[in-house]
Amino acid sequence: MVTATVRQWWDEEGWGMLDSPETPGGCWAHYSHIQAQGFRTLSPGQRVDLEWEAPGFQQDGYDYRAVAITPRPT
Repeated sequence: MVTATVRQWWDEEGWGMLDSPETPGGCWAHYSHIQAQGFRTLSPGQRVDLEWEAPGFQQDGYDYRAVAITPRPT
């Protein structure tokens, strides 16, 4: 697990991009991978713990894809 920062997030589409040194160019993220109760969303600049994979194909133009996102306490 690594620490990442939310670059962009679109609630209406349910996905966004996360940045970490381990995922150069960004990591694609879907709301279904956010480990939280209720409405799952992220905010630009928010810090999260990230588990990711490199599936061998690009997801919306990104080489990396989130498999678990845990928001960090503020």
